[in-house]
Amino acid sequence: MKTLNIIGCGSVGQTLGRLFHEAQVFEVRDILTRSLDSAQSAAGFIGAGRPISGFDEMRPAELYIIAASDDAIAGCAADLAATGLAGPGTTVCHLSGALPSALLASVAGLGAKIASVHPVKSFANPLDSVASFAGTWCGIEGDPEAVACLSNSFSAIGGKTFSVDARFKTIYHVGSVLVCNYLTALIESGVRAYCRGGLSEQIALEVMEPLVRGTLDNIFRTGTVQALTGPIARGDCAVVSRQLDALDAWNGDLSLIYRALGRVALDLSEQRGSASESDLTKLREMLAIKG
Repeated sequence: MKTLNIIGCGSVGQTLGRLFHEAQVFEVRDILTRSLDSAQSAAGFIGAGRPISGFDEMRPAELYIIAASDDAIAGCAADLAATGLAGPGTTVCHLSGALPSALLASVAGLGAKIASVHPVKSFANPLDSVASFAGTWCGIEGDPEAVACLSNSFSAIGGKTFSVDARFKTIYHVGSVLVCNYLTALIESGVRAYCRGGLSEQIALEVMEPLVRGTLDNIFRTGTVQALTGPIARGDCAVVSRQLDALDAWNGDLSLIYRALGRVALDLSEQRGSASESDLTKLREMLAIKG
């Protein structure tokens, strides 16, 4: 069994550490976090691993996973490089969805194979994440040898890997931000509009729940083009015009959101062919950002 050291062991690191340990994919050796107390807590959750308080205590391993925050990854890699532990025959991986594996250049220069694996999942609670990890898609890029090793390892704990173009890693990560974090913000924007119409926040959420869930079901069943409904899908210029006027008079931020997403909806409507060319042209003019 190959050996694993975990550097930075919050929710993601604990989840992966426990899964790898329970599936006997890796022998978890050393766990290094910001404090010895948190390392001890992580080791307790994983059920394996020796908590350490510094890189000077770290033992050699075949795989090093840097599960630290994005702004700490390069520094952790440099500190690992300074130990001399990462060299030929070792693999170093970080878990950021926004940063490329090239961020690990300091250990790559010593001969280590490098990669990045991004599990596309919310890791709010490690215990829940362990139970629900199977089937999680994981974006991966890096040295071919490291990618092959990590693809097999993540498959062994139920992950499904796909390749990411490292040149556009930041834009790739924007996709997750838009459909997860910004979906929450979009729902909040909808709540504010409902409340403007006299609903309470609780009633607004209850009213929109079947609409949102039904829309998501349609998207994943038929795709975004066929799932699009509403005034832009119909080419209803009069409705869009009235809504824009109302938003411009009430809330400029929501007006900008409506216009930006409306132009994306126009692209879908054009692909679907459900609105006439003249209506699409009028709508595109209406949805333009006014300088």
